[in-house]
Amino acid sequence: MAAGLAIAVGVGKVPVALPELRDELELTLVQGGWVSSMLTTVAVFGAALVGMWVGRIGALRMALAGLAVCALASLAALLHPGWATLLMSRLFEGLGFVLVAVACPALITAAVAPAQQRFALGLWSTYMPAGASLAMVTAPLLLPHTGWRGLWVLSAVALAGAALVLWLQRAHFASLRPLAPAAAGTSFLAPVRLALGQPLPWLLALGFGVWAVQHFALIVWMPTYLQEQRGLGDGAVAVLTSVMLVACVPGNLIGGWLVQRELPRGLLLAGAQLLTGLGALGYSSDGLPDSLRYALCVGVSFVGGVIPAAVMASSTALACTPQQIGTLQGLYMQGAQLGQFVGTPLIAAVVASSGRWASALWVTASAALLGVALGLMAHRLETRLAGAAALPASP
Repeated sequence: MAAGLAIAVGVGKVPVALPELRDELELTLVQGGWVSSMLTTVAVFGAALVGMWVGRIGALRMALAGLAVCALASLAALLHPGWATLLMSRLFEGLGFVLVAVACPALITAAVAPAQQRFALGLWSTYMPAGASLAMVTAPLLLPHTGWRGLWVLSAVALAGAALVLWLQRAHFASLRPLAPAAAGTSFLAPVRLALGQPLPWLLALGFGVWAVQHFALIVWMPTYLQEQRGLGDGAVAVLTSVMLVACVPGNLIGGWLVQRELPRGLLLAGAQLLTGLGALGYSSDGLPDSLRYALCVGVSFVGGVIPAAVMASSTALACTPQQIGTLQGLYMQGAQLGQFVGTPLIAAVVASSGRWASALWVTASAALLGVALGLMAHRLETRLAGAAALPASP
């Protein structure tokens, strides 16, 4: 969890610092969007591939390597500040982010009792909103004195601290056999094919992705909107954005609890996507008062928190072996980051072309509608699989 919080600080530091970055480095709105989404590039194209190697390399080694890469990349951005340097450093931060985010669910799954694994992975899904909101709450204390560079240093310190925590616990992790690197003679592709040959994980990954389009639209662009359209100061922007983001945490926990209670995963996804889409209709409406629009943003974040918990916890049911958990988590991450990677610049382009922030509704509402359809498809497939499992074996 400490490692997850640390890498999420790297996600949360950009939205709050984006206005200052754009002013200092003379970045356009679209360039600012790429600075934010560049962290997801590795996840978009290689998260599933990275997940395949968890069983081969070892989850602890992978998590430690990811934390080190993230910390060094965050500090490297300070050497020669500029758009190209920021993009490159965010690319390497993305590599470390993927290594940690794919390896840690395997660590958590191995460390808890089997009956608690689904809830534990639901708890793990809180790492992103909790860590990102930590960066946003800290930002008003640092930005007036250190500028955006202070946030980048804070991120590196958090990552180094998390690496130290993991390193000090290595003796405990070493006793967990599922985390040991696979023997050289064991098959590499066979368990991967078994994990990815199931259609249900692909539906869940796509559903995760269309939720990410909606969620990161709020995370990335709310600070800029509040400053540029409503003229709020850094402190107010950070507090309002972090409260909206933290609202996702209880949603994550409720999602983990509902999955633990064996509610149909597909119906959870479909219901949550429907509610987030309806909420987007409200907070995008210029005719509503700002207080109600903000309350709808918080509500969308809360309800949407059910989705990552339900998706991430599914790996314990769909993985045939402990090593396949990393493969499935990589696939889910790739789906979520693809949504962020495409959605953030797309929303920026739509807003820039129309000149109205409300135009982002076309993107978020379309994503929610697709998410409802994917959730219903997943539920239908889950029902069919449950029926097949209940059939008596042939004599």
